Amino acid sequence: AGLTDLYQKATSGAGSDELLLKSNDPKFPADWSSDGRFILYRSRDPKTKEDIWVLPLEGDRQPFPLLQTEFNESQARFSPNGKWIAYTSDESGTTQVYVQSFPAAGSKWPVSTGGGNQPRWRRDGRELFYLADGKLMAVEVKTEGTFEAGVPKPLFVIHGPIEVTPFAISYAVTADGQRFLVRSVVEQASTTPITVVVNWAAEVKR
Repeated sequence: AGLTDLYQKATSGAGSDELLLKSNDPKFPADWSSDGRFILYRSRDPKTKEDIWVLPLEGDRQPFPLLQTEFNESQARFSPNGKWIAYTSDESGTTQVYVQSFPAAGSKWPVSTGGGNQPRWRRDGRELFYLADGKLMAVEVKTEGTFEAGVPKPLFVIHGPIEVTPFAISYAVTADGQRFLVRSVVEQASTTPITVVVNWAAEVKR
């Protein structure tokens, strides 16, 4: 009781939910590869904490762990070409953004330098975005052949508190990386009372 399973449903709303994965472990979907062959999801284990798993949607459909260590790995995102996965890990003592090859688990590359959360790819795979210290950051990357990452640069400050839990979705980016939709808290206008004076003309005439 209380466990979550993975389902899919047509975006049109037609038809019923289709069960994709049922197990005794808590699991939460993170991303779907552009070719529709794999789903990334996050699971939690008492020994290995937050882990990143892969559910193939072809063949035997047996899920397998992609990142399962003593640290917390979360917020995984496929690159547009499906060869890389951006994710966060707290292995350095601070949550940072990394990139890992896919599907073979091989070397990983650090992307952020001063903390990082919620990585997102530009549609052409040449830029990664993430949140750090109240700012939205951008990094130029190379995803053909060997992965390479440039120097992170701040794009703008996000006003208001930012939720950085594994469940958070604080922003979205357009395909060209030029516009962002950011969830933020807008400060309420001042509630200083306004005094309205009536019949002032009558008072002047007297």
